[in-house]
Amino acid sequence: MGAQDIAIDPKRDRLVITASSLGTVFEWYDFFVYGILGALIGKLFFPSDNPTAATLASLAVFGAGFGVRPLGAILFGYLGDKVGRKYTFLITISLMGGATAAIGFLPTYENIGISAAIGLLILRCLQGLALGGEYGGAAIYVAEHAPANKRGQYTSWIQASVAGGFLLAVIVVLITRTSMSTEAFEHWGWRVPFILSLLLLAISLYIRMMLSESPVFKAMKEAGTVSQNPFVESFQYPGNVKRIFIALFGVAAGLTVVYYTSQFGTLYFLTGTARVPETDALSYMAVGALLAAPLYVAAGWLSDHYGRKRILLLGYALTIVLTFPLFRMMADAANPALARATQASPVTLVSPECDFSVFASKQTTTCGKALSFLSKRGISYSKQMGDEVALKVGQTTVTGFDEKAYVGALEAAGYPDKSDPALRDPVLIILAIAALVALSAMTYGQVAAILVELFPAKIRYTSMSIPYHIGTGYFGGFLPFISQYIVVKTGGTFMGLWYTVAVVAMAFIVTWIWLPETSGKQTLD
Repeated sequence: MGAQDIAIDPKRDRLVITASSLGTVFEWYDFFVYGILGALIGKLFFPSDNPTAATLASLAVFGAGFGVRPLGAILFGYLGDKVGRKYTFLITISLMGGATAAIGFLPTYENIGISAAIGLLILRCLQGLALGGEYGGAAIYVAEHAPANKRGQYTSWIQASVAGGFLLAVIVVLITRTSMSTEAFEHWGWRVPFILSLLLLAISLYIRMMLSESPVFKAMKEAGTVSQNPFVESFQYPGNVKRIFIALFGVAAGLTVVYYTSQFGTLYFLTGTARVPETDALSYMAVGALLAAPLYVAAGWLSDHYGRKRILLLGYALTIVLTFPLFRMMADAANPALARATQASPVTLVSPECDFSVFASKQTTTCGKALSFLSKRGISYSKQMGDEVALKVGQTTVTGFDEKAYVGALEAAGYPDKSDPALRDPVLIILAIAALVALSAMTYGQVAAILVELFPAKIRYTSMSIPYHIGTGYFGGFLPFISQYIVVKTGGTFMGLWYTVAVVAMAFIVTWIWLPETSGKQTLD
C-alpha cells in the first residue's frame, strides 16, 4: 500500500495515536512499577535466608526481563502478522494489566511461604510475555496509518509513551509512599500501584475497542498476501536475516542501554551511590523526565525532515561523549561530601583473590561481603593483594569484615551515610537527569519508524519484535549485573558506565555501516 492510498483523516489519526500511546503508557507503567518497588518486593516475596526463594528471585528478574520477552515477540508477532495488529495488542494489554493487578492481590511469603515466590515468578513471566507483543503492535498500527512524511512524528508518540509509563509509575509510587507511613506502605500500601492497573486497563480497552484494523493489514488480507508462517518467513525472506541483525545490534541494543541508563541506572545511582533518599530521588526523576519527555516527539519530527539514521547516530555519539560527565555532575550535586571524602581519605581494600557473584543475594566469603558492601554503598576504592581481608580508610585499618566497623571507619573519615539535603543542588541533579533522558529521546524517538520501514509488511510484526525484545531484554536486562561486576572488579563507582558506552559504540558502528536510511519511504508493503 502506498502513501497515496492512506487517506488523511486528522480525527482518525488523533484517535489512533491517542489509543495506541495510552495503551503503551499503561503497559509500561505495569512493567516499571515492579522495577521501582523491586527491593521491597524482594523482601516480601524472596527472603534472602531461603535459598530456594533467592533462586526464584533471580528467575523472576531474568524471566520477565529477557527470558520471556523474546518468546512473547515470537508468539504475538505471529498472531499480529496472521490475525491482525488491533486484536493482538488488545490481547497483550489485557494480559499485562491482569498479571500486574494480580501481583497487587498476591499473598506474601509470610502468608503462604514459597508459593508466594512461585506465584510472583509466574506473574512476572506473564508480564514479560505481554510486553514482548505490545510494542510491535502499537508501533506498527500507528505507522501503518501515517502518511510517509509524518511517520517519524506519529510513531514517536509510542516512544514517548514508554517514558510516560516510567513517569506515571514514579508519580503513583511517590504519591502512595508519601500519603502514608513507611510501615503502612510496606505492609499494604505497595499493593495500590499494582491494583490501579485494573482502572488503567479498563480505560485502555475502552479506547482501543473503538479502533479498526490498520489499512495496510486490511489490504493484505483482501489481496490474500497475509503470511502463512511469519516466524519461518522472517528467516527465509530475501535479505531479512541481515535486517534482523542490524535491528538487533545497531538499533535495539544501543537505544536500550541508553534508555535503561537514563531511567533505572540513574535512579539506582542516586539511591545507592549518592545515598539520596528514595522519595527525593523519585521526585528528581519525575521532574527531569517530564522536562525532557517532549524531546521524544521532537526526535521523531526531526527524523522526518533530516533523516532517521542521522539523528540516531548523533544521539549515539553524544551518549558516548556525555555519559560520564553527566553522572559525575549528578554525583557532585547529589552528595558533595562524598566527593570530598573520596579525595581526602581514599579507600583501599586488601584481600586475596576471591570470587564475587553478582547474581547471589548474599555473598558467602569474607572478601565477597566486603566487595558487596563497598559497591552497594557507592564507595570508590583501590585494590591491594594481601593474605587477609582488610579495609583501609585514610590512616584507619579494619581487619576482616565487620559492617558496623566499616561504617564507623567511613563516617569518621567524612563519608556520609546519607546525602545531606542542605548541601544538595536539586537543580543540577534535575538538569543531569533531563540531559540523560534527552539522550534517550535522540536514540529512541524515531526507532519505531525505523523498524517499521525496515521490514516488509507481511512479516513486519514478527521481524521487528524479535530483534527489539532480544536487544532490550538481553542488553538491557544484563546492564545492572554487568555494571555492578565492573564496579566490583575495578573499585570505581562510575566504571560500570563503560558497559553503556561500549554497547553504544558497537551500535554506532553497526548503524553507520549497515543501517539504510528509511525516512521518506513511500510504501509500507
